[in-house]
Amino acid sequence: MGAEAAAPPERRGLARDGVRLMTVRPDGITETVFRDLPELLEPGDLVVVNTSATLPARLDVRRADGVRAPLHVATTLDDGDWVVELRRPGNDGPDRGVEPGTLLDLPGAVRLRLVEAFPAPARASRLWRARPDPAVPAAEHLQRHGVPIRYGYLGAAVPLADAQNVYATEPGSAENASAGRPFTDRVLVRLMARGVPVVPVVLHAGVSSPELHEPPAPERYRVPEVTARLVNATRAAGSRVVAVGTTVTRALETATGEDGVTRPAAGWTDLVLGPDRPARVVTGLLTGLHAPDASHLLLLESVAGRELVDRAYARAVAGGYLWHEFGDTMLFLP
Repeated sequence: MGAEAAAPPERRGLARDGVRLMTVRPDGITETVFRDLPELLEPGDLVVVNTSATLPARLDVRRADGVRAPLHVATTLDDGDWVVELRRPGNDGPDRGVEPGTLLDLPGAVRLRLVEAFPAPARASRLWRARPDPAVPAAEHLQRHGVPIRYGYLGAAVPLADAQNVYATEPGSAENASAGRPFTDRVLVRLMARGVPVVPVVLHAGVSSPELHEPPAPERYRVPEVTARLVNATRAAGSRVVAVGTTVTRALETATGEDGVTRPAAGWTDLVLGPDRPARVVTGLLTGLHAPDASHLLLLESVAGRELVDRAYARAVAGGYLWHEFGDTMLFLP
């Protein structure tokens, strides 16, 4: 595994768009910096970004035995229930010993009851459907009482503003973005000036599984009509659809039928991409570097193929590329 980025690049003497960028194609690998992205794409290519913004999705809660522990809040369900992950004291992994009916006292005089495992009630899970009393939307409560989720590789707490993508507009994600974090206004303007449109989707990313390496749980998404239309037009013209991150890939592929046509869509996606379900419409993928767990690598392989992903990760490890949301980036192109 590569070295871990323990702080945003701005605190390491770099600009936001100054992190390294490895471009990986079947015919070779080149290494530049992120601000060179516009020159690596061609006029007519399409860049798709996720405009979901990160919430301060960690709460400090008190269990019935009086012990304090972190709670990571993934999302609010359509019926008002929350999806949460109770962590062990010290934030050293999910607490797998909790049972239905467990009560948690939250800041703001809210009590949360764990109802059943999520998404499958009959199967043990690190995620729980939980019911707040009084009823309150998770996003609203987190804005008042939460702090950003932080894992052990970060050297210190990071202000929420430092974790947001410059194009984030709609709060809803539980964790910091990775692939889109190096974008700056300057890079976006240069992309558009080069003839590379940038269009949005929304996918509110839930709580990941850095310890257990599970595939993502169901997540709320939306692919607007204008994005679907431009994706189809780009493909018809023979140009590339470049997804910024695995969240964009999941949203676009959910909205794309077996006929290869992308349609406007919204709701919940439980799609897991991999060898049994390769990408149909995404042909390029910009991604951060993460611990090479099965679910993350399988999604990359669904776009770029296993041999190319293996080659890129080997090069990243050998080159000392930095992992996680404040680290370096890769661009897979056909």
